Amino acid sequence: MLPAEGSVRAAYAEAIAALARRVLDTLRGVGGTAPLADFVDGAADPKAALAAVRVVGADTLAPQALAGGAPHPRDTAILAQAAAVFPAPVHSPAPPEGSAENWAVAWRDWATARLLERHADGGPEPHTPQPAAGPALAPKGSWPSWNVLMAQLAPLSLPGVEGPVSEAARRHPVSLARGVTRAMLRRDYPTAARLSRWAAALHRDRVPLPIDPVPLVEHLGLHAGGGPRLALDLAIARALLGTDPGRTAG
Repeated sequence: MLPAEGSVRAAYAEAIAALARRVLDTLRGVGGTAPLADFVDGAADPKAALAAVRVVGADTLAPQALAGGAPHPRDTAILAQAAAVFPAPVHSPAPPEGSAENWAVAWRDWATARLLERHADGGPEPHTPQPAAGPALAPKGSWPSWNVLMAQLAPLSLPGVEGPVSEAARRHPVSLARGVTRAMLRRDYPTAARLSRWAAALHRDRVPLPIDPVPLVEHLGLHAGGGPRLALDLAIARALLGTDPGRTAG
């Protein structure tokens, strides 16, 4: 979906980090009322800024999903503009028939649309069809591969986008715990942070887990380091757990 070489790739990576920082500030109650629009309008490279909006996707609406309220109409327009500039594949069948990457993009786009339908003022947004569930949502004999997919689908752990993906997480808490543990042992902290969001969501929904997500998230916060994107994942996990002061889990 995005150019992948040289200075363009570096510019996009910087924009993604900057946007994650902006969303994190919004979660903490800092910043203006239209953070996405302000971010794009103030960017030296507006196309890179729109690419960042596209990549961060549904997580740009995490403040609304977690604490309520409506996104500013300017932000809603920016989300639509980003989708127009960087369109997703028209047809994204579930793997193994289709590309797992394109399928994950389709699910994340669906999550964005669902949150807009739920929180945006001014009437419903254009309908985005729910992707096909497919066998990839069951770990079967390959829980490591399943956890890679669930990490890619971490935005669907937000309140308000319940469906086949969140149901798959609820059905397989042991596989999820294995994935978190494996990521921690491998020091793959970005993956561990994304999976910790699912663990936090299951904990919020009182699904029994073989691990306690509260110390897990705090351990990641102390030792993972990383950049703004990882920090945003951990802030969302804390909000889901109710351990982030001033934030609720919806």
